[in-house]
Amino acid sequence: MLSKELYRTYVQILKDELVPAMGCTEPIAIAYAGAVARKTLGVLPDRVEVAVSRNIIKNVKSVIVPNTDGMKGLETAVILGVIAGDETAGLQVISNVTALQREKTKQALRSCPVEVHTAPNDKVFYIEVRLTADGETSCTVIEDFHTHITRVEHNGVQQPLPHCGEAAQEAVETDRSHMTVEGILEYAETVDLEEVRFLLERQIQCNTAISEEGLKNLWGAQVGRTILKAGNADVYTRAVAAAAAGSDARMSGCELPVGIVSGSGNQGMTATLPVIAYAKEIGATQEKLLRAVLISDLITIHQKTGIGRLSAFCGATSAGIGAACGIAWLDGGDYEVIAHTIVNGLAILSGMVCDGAKPSCAAKIATAVRNGLLGYQMYRQGCQFYGGDGIVTKGVENTIANVGRLANRGMRSTDCEILNIMIGN
Repeated sequence: MLSKELYRTYVQILKDELVPAMGCTEPIAIAYAGAVARKTLGVLPDRVEVAVSRNIIKNVKSVIVPNTDGMKGLETAVILGVIAGDETAGLQVISNVTALQREKTKQALRSCPVEVHTAPNDKVFYIEVRLTADGETSCTVIEDFHTHITRVEHNGVQQPLPHCGEAAQEAVETDRSHMTVEGILEYAETVDLEEVRFLLERQIQCNTAISEEGLKNLWGAQVGRTILKAGNADVYTRAVAAAAAGSDARMSGCELPVGIVSGSGNQGMTATLPVIAYAKEIGATQEKLLRAVLISDLITIHQKTGIGRLSAFCGATSAGIGAACGIAWLDGGDYEVIAHTIVNGLAILSGMVCDGAKPSCAAKIATAVRNGLLGYQMYRQGCQFYGGDGIVTKGVENTIANVGRLANRGMRSTDCEILNIMIGN
């Protein structure tokens, strides 16, 4: 039986994780740091310096920043945050940019020097923004998580750290070490939904809206639209297309917010949209939908805990498997079914790498959802992978731990090489 302490932990994890964000979260985190640094400085800068970890460079290089008329890049993200960012809004820092501010951002990109450096440390997630104006300076540092500000300085003097509602949601990460698949299922089936209803319904509403936008209009490489046009659009195909379409729009600068998971909008959409599509198909009640999304979110988070926020391992893998588990639960699947869905899915999917945020993420999401569902369908047909099949070992928790080890430790050099390829080294 789930203890009261562990029950409260799951509630807090959801509060930490299920927040809205506009745009890809890495450039948004840079914009957030820029906005806080500008607030501290008190005036617009005449010089900007940015030091970031290699993983941040990888995830900012090729994705369009919303509210910029299609511009990309780290320089764009930081200048937009400085010019137009709301430092109280966390990952929605650039949600209310005016037309005038867009023009001022473009002008500042031409007139204000922006120096970008690789951070001189081994942090996987590190952003440092330093602004200068008339001899005065300000500095903001974000580490480990997208809104985790660890240092704010004005003229070299430490300032109080900002705490503003959900903008500070990741200041201290809730302990996830006691998460298990069995515990997740017990929690999801017994939780008083009123404690988390707002979080889940907001996530569902945001992600449904951007998915519909991706299916309706010509965003990115149109992966979601292409999947639907290919024919045989059964419920599984529609579930895949829904998730891909959300990424089509988001990676190409759509200005609609997304309900994130594990610091990622793509993972948030992948974990929710297939479950939403399947629940609608079978006529599931709202309560069933919320509990299924809860299972998908938490299983995604559980897998990602050992992997880390950023790595060479594509996070859509974890979320696609999470979605398959939510769908399996809607079909009446118990712990055994869901555990085997996870193991089968990880056996199939665990080689997909992350080469940064960009339009092709939508295709990776489609692959992740399809193969997560394949893992589920295999078990329904009496087929499974066994311990000793590659990285699969006996027990779902042990297999999840193996993937965490592979991604967090084994793929570090792969991560460096991916970025070298991307920047032409």
